[in-house]
Amino acid sequence: MTKAKNEAAESRIPIPQEAFDWYDEYAHGDIDRRTFLTRIASLSIAGLSVGVIGNALLPDYAKAEQVSFNDPAIKATYEEFASPEGHGTGGGYLVIPSSLSADQKAPAVLVVHENRGLNPYIKDVARRLASQGFIAFAPDALFPLGGYPGNDDDGRAMQRSLDKQKIENDFIAAARWLHSHDQTTNKLGVVGFCFGGYISNFLAATLPDVISAAVPFYGTPAKGELQARVKGPLLLHFGEKDKRVNATWPEYEKVLKDNGAEYSAHVYAQAQHGFHNDSTSRYSPKDAELAWQRTLAFFNSHLR
Repeated sequence: MTKAKNEAAESRIPIPQEAFDWYDEYAHGDIDRRTFLTRIASLSIAGLSVGVIGNALLPDYAKAEQVSFNDPAIKATYEEFASPEGHGTGGGYLVIPSSLSADQKAPAVLVVHENRGLNPYIKDVARRLASQGFIAFAPDALFPLGGYPGNDDDGRAMQRSLDKQKIENDFIAAARWLHSHDQTTNKLGVVGFCFGGYISNFLAATLPDVISAAVPFYGTPAKGELQARVKGPLLLHFGEKDKRVNATWPEYEKVLKDNGAEYSAHVYAQAQHGFHNDSTSRYSPKDAELAWQRTLAFFNSHLR
């Protein structure tokens, strides 16, 4: 079977919900790869092998490139920033619209990765934003360890080895660096996915006077004592099947209401955690596109 036919076959696999739930456990470090694949092997799905099912669930980042790294509409560079309260120095992927001259400014968006470092999918999200006229910066929490290692298993282990508070301080420093960049306006947004969704909520709470718009995709809220500082505006995206994250939403929503914060939330029917990530079978094209168009409209409304 050709690679194209293999991919087409995998995309049609009727994966049961427990497999998605096991992948969520694996992706968040609750079980290791061997345990994940052993559980997958216990399934009997139309005689398909554990390899086919596993490959359908595990990321294939070649699928995630919607905007080429050498697209003439954007210019991408790697930049460093000072992070004295974090790991000393941080680094990330800066993408600027090519149409922006040196003396022009544009609103900026901080793009925050999942729990495994700056992988190709997140870099592509930054390019997508730059192609829409925003200056996008995607920091890599793994910069102090040499950066994203090229595979998610090692990246996940590396991120777990770092001090969480220092990681948070690195993202605070990244937000301040981007906000003060010579080519950015005083309007800064943040969008993040999974761990990045948490960081988006965290920055909305920690830097309410710096963050002009926050978009957490399936992210948990900041710690309770910080939540009271959130003013918004926030645009929150949830997958209906994401029980772990969704369980935190009712209490968080109550806090937002008590704060008088400006927010809107969308739950996408039948969607999984990670439904925006187009590199795995959790990807829901229709929901991802709708959530992305809502995100762009939100940023255009609050940052321009």
